[in-house]
Amino acid sequence: MIAKPNPPVILIDGESLTLERAEDIAKGAKIVLANSVKNRMESSQKLVKELAKGSAPIYGINTGFGYLANQRISSNQLQTLQSNIIKSHSGGYGTPLPISETRLAMALRMNVLVKGFTGVRFALCQALMNLITAEIYPIIPECGSVGASGDLAPLAHLALPLLGLGDVYYKGNIVPAKQALQEANLKPIKLVEKEGLSLINGTQIMLAVGGLALTQAKKIIDLADKIAAVTYEGFGGNPNALDPYLHELRGQTGQIESAANILRELEGSSIFDAESKQKHMQDPYSLRCAPQIHGPSRDAIAYSYRIAETELNAVTDNPLVFADQKKIVSGGNFHGQCLAMAFDFASMAISEIANVSERRLELLLNPHMSGLPAFLTPRQGVNSGYMVLQYLSASIVNENKLLANPSCTDSIPGNVGIEDFVSMGMTSARKLKKIVQNVRVVLTAEMLAAAQAIDLRKARNLGQGTRKTYDAVRAVVPKLQNDRIIQEDIKQGLNVLKTLGNLL
Repeated sequence: MIAKPNPPVILIDGESLTLERAEDIAKGAKIVLANSVKNRMESSQKLVKELAKGSAPIYGINTGFGYLANQRISSNQLQTLQSNIIKSHSGGYGTPLPISETRLAMALRMNVLVKGFTGVRFALCQALMNLITAEIYPIIPECGSVGASGDLAPLAHLALPLLGLGDVYYKGNIVPAKQALQEANLKPIKLVEKEGLSLINGTQIMLAVGGLALTQAKKIIDLADKIAAVTYEGFGGNPNALDPYLHELRGQTGQIESAANILRELEGSSIFDAESKQKHMQDPYSLRCAPQIHGPSRDAIAYSYRIAETELNAVTDNPLVFADQKKIVSGGNFHGQCLAMAFDFASMAISEIANVSERRLELLLNPHMSGLPAFLTPRQGVNSGYMVLQYLSASIVNENKLLANPSCTDSIPGNVGIEDFVSMGMTSARKLKKIVQNVRVVLTAEMLAAAQAIDLRKARNLGQGTRKTYDAVRAVVPKLQNDRIIQEDIKQGLNVLKTLGNLL
C-alpha cells in the first residue's frame, strides 16, 4: 500500500505565493504565518500610531474616507473610524462565495498585510489565522465590488467576523459570528488606527475567484488537446496537419505546444498507418486547425496567469506605510484594472475552446462529415443517439459568447466623483469562473461523442494517450446502443474530465 503524501504547508510571508499554492489553500492546505514578518509589521504600525497623533492630516488614519477625506477625525474617534468602515461597507448582495474561495481570500489578504507596508499589527493577521484554523469562514456575497478601491464591500464582509459581527460558516451551518467565536474560544478583536481600511483596500476577492478560475482554465487547455486527439480517432482525421515542422515554421509558442500535445496522445494510433484511409484530404478547420485555435488560447491564459500570480504577492493597500523613511504615501495600488483586463482576456480565450469543441462535436454527429450513423446511434430512427449533446453545447456556447464580452471596458463612477474610473474586475472574475464551468460541459460532450465514434468506426489501434482517455470514459459510460437518459452520461463524463484534468 502506497502512503499518501502529506498535504503541503503554505507559508504566508508576502513573497512566495503562487497560483498552484493558492489552489492548495483553497483545497484546505495548512497555512502558517512566517515569524520573520512580525518586526516589519510592528515597525510600520508604530509609525502609524505616531503620525496619527500629529497635526498633519493622513488619509484614512485621522481623516474620513473617499469624498470625506477632508473631514478631520478627533483622536478619541480614531478606532471607531476603523470599525465603522467595516460595518458601513458590508453592503454586498447575492450568492455567498464558496468556502474554497473565501478561505483563499482570507489567506491572500494576510499575505498583503504581512509585507509590512499597511501599518497593521501582527495580531490582526493572527486573528485572521485563528478564524481559518477554527474553520470559521465569513459569508461573503458575490456582488458589490466595482474593483476600484479594491473589493471594498466583499472584503468588509470578510472582516466582519473579526469584530464578532455578521454570519459565518461554522461546523456545517450558517451561524452568527459571535456564536462561532464563543464556541471556538475566540474573542473579537478591537481595531486600531488604519486597520479597518487596510482590511478592505485590495484586490483579494477578485483575485481569489479569478485566480482559481485561471488555474482551472490552464488545465482545461491541456484537456482540450487530449479530447481533440480522441476526436481525431473517432473522426478518422488526417494527422498530417499535426506535423511538428509545419507548426515550428509559424513559431507561435502555444500552437506548437498544442500540436505536440495532440500528436503525443495519438502516438501508436492506426490513423498513422499507410493503409489508413482518411475521409478528407483536408479535415474541417475545427480539427485540422485545432493547434492553431487552442494555441492562442493557451498563450492568452499564460499571460493572464502571469498577471494574477504577480498580484498574489503585491502590496495592494492605500495609503502605504514606509517605516524606514518615516512617511505614509497615498496612491492607488488597490485598483483592479490589471486583473480585470487579464480575466477578460482569459474569458475570451477559454470561451473559444468551447466554441471549437462544439464544432468538432458537430463533425462527429453529422453523417455527411463523419461517414458514421447520424447522431452516432447504431439503430437510427427509433433512437436519437447523441443528438441532444449538440443542443446542450450550442446553448452553453451561446451563453459563453455573451459572458466573454469584457467588463473592464465599462466604468461607472462612484463616491461622488472621487472614484471616477473603476475596473469592474470582480465582474470579470465571476464571468471567467462561469465560462470555465461551462467549457467543462462542452468538452465532456465532445469526449462522449468521440468515444462513441471510435466504437462505431472500429478503430484498430488507438494512441497511447487516446486509449487512456477512451478507457476512462468506457469505465463508467457504456457504448450507446439504445436511447437512455443522456444526462447520466454527461454526469459521469464530467467526473472523468475532472479526474483526467485534476480539476477542482
